[in-house]
Amino acid sequence: MELDTRILRREEQTIYRLRQLYERRGYSPFKMSKFEEYDLYGRSKDFLVSERMITFTDQRGVLMALKPDVTLSIIKSTREQAPGPRKVYYNETVYRWGKGDEGFQEIMQTGLECIGQLDLYHIYEVIALAVESLASIRQDYILDLSHAGLVGGFLEAAGIPDKDLPRVMEAVREKNRTELGRYCQETGRSGTVSALLEKLITTYGPMEQALQDLAPLCVGGKKTREAWEELSSIQALLKANGLGDKVFLDFSVEGDMDYYSGIVFRGFLKGLPRGVLSGGQYDKLMERMGKHCGAMGFALYLNELERLDPVQTDFDVDLLLRYDDATDLTALTRTLAEQTAAGKQVLVRRDPTGVRARETMDLRGGEEA
Repeated sequence: MELDTRILRREEQTIYRLRQLYERRGYSPFKMSKFEEYDLYGRSKDFLVSERMITFTDQRGVLMALKPDVTLSIIKSTREQAPGPRKVYYNETVYRWGKGDEGFQEIMQTGLECIGQLDLYHIYEVIALAVESLASIRQDYILDLSHAGLVGGFLEAAGIPDKDLPRVMEAVREKNRTELGRYCQETGRSGTVSALLEKLITTYGPMEQALQDLAPLCVGGKKTREAWEELSSIQALLKANGLGDKVFLDFSVEGDMDYYSGIVFRGFLKGLPRGVLSGGQYDKLMERMGKHCGAMGFALYLNELERLDPVQTDFDVDLLLRYDDATDLTALTRTLAEQTAAGKQVLVRRDPTGVRARETMDLRGGEEA
């Protein structure tokens, strides 16, 4: 069935296209309740975007929360022993505390999760679907990608103690070379170590070239070497399938190292100031929830699409049908049925004021004008 873009809003069009994309790759729809027991979220507050939640006590005396996240519910409902990876997609509304004085917001999300014994193909598949999801909305997009293993390997090689990790990672996330240099000076880091850490800030660009530049720094340690090899394999697969041109390596894309174990990424669309897609591998979150398998997924924030340039059109409807008290309503309704069956968008009005119509059909007085 052809998608009628004149009727569906931008986010509705996106949901329709992405549902087709995900189902064609073997993902099944996941539907959840609007609320879960608070304990599910309370045990993983630092995984959530915001710790604030809308809560209430039900008739059993159990504290419940309007869902601030979908991933945790999917993990909770996943059986470890099920054959093959579990592949699900969703269209859900989550309830989160906004920035500044925005208060709680309803945020529309669509996304997917792949959970189970994942191999290189599954990791590639999720990244490829993230790329195709962005491309289905607008061709001017970028997917920035990082790897927790490679970042962690650099930090280990630099000898950064755990207590300093928040400061260093904040500088990396903000691409703040001045603050990173200040840290190295205050802690007496050598020029070699300082240069290694600076690579986490200055590395940015298409994956193929960025990985070539990093290769000499990644061969010495097991963690960095394995991460580099995995990224190189992913890059090769993306390139082979025509999906690699707009995937960039960027270590400022940070995932909490208590949860994320491998690749993390964030997607951007031209014309929007903030990322519209985020995801990655969260094996450590699975472990903390008592599930011994891998997991990877992403979410696309549909509310952000409202900020894109509105679709411009010269007309409100294809056809305006005018009528009055003397109009034969049988003829009017028959004409309406014929025109809508022909695929036209039709508006029936007595008064045409303010209506921009491609065509007007006047049925007033019982005769077509």
